[in-house]
Amino acid sequence: MLNLQAALPQDSPAFFLTLCFVFLFVLLAELLTRRLNVSGLVVRKIVHLSVGVVIFFVPGYFQSNFYPALAALLLLLFNALNIRFQWFVSLLALPDNDKTHALAVKSYGTLLFPLVFLLQILFLWESHKWILQTSMLVMGVSDSLAALVGSSVGKKHIEHLTKNPKTVEGSLAMFFSAFVLLSASLFFFSPSFTGALANTPVVMLFALALLLALVATAVEALLSYGLDNFFIPVSIAYILYLLQVNQPVFLERFLFGGLFAFLLAVFSIKVKFLTNSGATATFLLGTTIFGIGGMAWTVPMLTFFLLSSVLSKLGKKRKAKFDLVFEKGSQRDAGQVYANGGIAWVLMVIYSLTSDPAIFFAYLGTLAAVQADTWATEIGTLWPNPKAWLVTTLKEVPVGTSGGVSVPGTSAAFFGSLLICASALAINVQWLSDFGWIQSLLLIGFSGLLASLVDSFLGATVQAQYFDPVREKVTERTHSLAPNGIMVENRLIKGTPLVNNDLVNTLCALSGSALAYLVIRNVHLF
Repeated sequence: MLNLQAALPQDSPAFFLTLCFVFLFVLLAELLTRRLNVSGLVVRKIVHLSVGVVIFFVPGYFQSNFYPALAALLLLLFNALNIRFQWFVSLLALPDNDKTHALAVKSYGTLLFPLVFLLQILFLWESHKWILQTSMLVMGVSDSLAALVGSSVGKKHIEHLTKNPKTVEGSLAMFFSAFVLLSASLFFFSPSFTGALANTPVVMLFALALLLALVATAVEALLSYGLDNFFIPVSIAYILYLLQVNQPVFLERFLFGGLFAFLLAVFSIKVKFLTNSGATATFLLGTTIFGIGGMAWTVPMLTFFLLSSVLSKLGKKRKAKFDLVFEKGSQRDAGQVYANGGIAWVLMVIYSLTSDPAIFFAYLGTLAAVQADTWATEIGTLWPNPKAWLVTTLKEVPVGTSGGVSVPGTSAAFFGSLLICASALAINVQWLSDFGWIQSLLLIGFSGLLASLVDSFLGATVQAQYFDPVREKVTERTHSLAPNGIMVENRLIKGTPLVNNDLVNTLCALSGSALAYLVIRNVHLF
């Protein structure tokens, strides 16, 4: 936190010098953009890289975190005003400004850069400065190189990834530069390591740098709107912090978990379980859960992922008639990974920082919820000639209607939820034994079932539904493809445009975790 003794007189010259350096970078960037007609992307990334290098040395010439925090806050306010009034266009990711990057989208990276620096100053300055330095250096340098290489020599675009165009060449530049920087930083700071990092062999430090570089590259590839400026340093700092202070997190297990997550992501692309964005998100999620949680957290997640993925591929001919009704197909993208696994991901992070066993029950509850929802949909559409009723009125509706429930689908939802708990019981998780096997099955089973009904209720009431004028059907899709190849905008007939299938799935996952957590807390087991 902020050291309020802090405004040490000896720090003030360094504070003003730092601000002068940054302001000089900005003026130079504006000159290059306005007078010399240099690409806004190139100029902005050079400033980005330069500031990242300066930040690496900040802890060396400040004794207190007061002035660095003040500088970060001033830069945050300046960039917010610049986005609003556009004083310095060289710092803004505007499509007209990025002549080499015609598909650029609006970015908030200039806000998120000083924000994440400020947060790391507040939480890491006192005892983990090296983590701050390492994570900000990788973000400042490697992220800039990825954009510069991708925009100048990048020719092979990665499809189905994100709104910002990403190239193989840019991602390779990100990976190799991050690996070099992380390797150098880990070796340089290794004498101060504690926890799982203490006395780490050289080969293990290389392996950790390799995995962290993959994580940083995946984050950069997956995110748009400048969000990578925030999440690249956060992801690196989070992993290093856990390994530094949390003894139960073993480096070998973390590295193996990351390798397993990478292989699972590659396998999922090959068998078309996931798109490129879905596989990238799965690698990041899997590295966290497999690498930190161990078998107790891994097996339930794999149970959901593998069973639901296989189930989505069954009966393709029968389910083909629903392809234009549902918003997305059986090959999951990053949005679906976040919707189905995002709550579980957050719960794993919370547990890693708190070690609260009740979080594990919430984790099983959220996996049961998304398993129940997936199985209800898949079995409901696979079952021969089922009847479906709208959950709010019990009026009979066509199978596949948002908010519709059926006997086969609801039964499958409950059975799928039980399988999630059974997978954890099969590896003898002690917390479940303490609560009781039957009680655990009932709690997780009903958490998943009730969450799937929440999903159906939201689907019947607030989820957006559209009329497809090409096929004259109700659909979850916002646009349809006409026979002549032109995309036609569908007409909203029900619900709220912002409430799509991914948001409904997320709320379903959240309700399953909340129910399981509240029950465990109320019985005062932990």
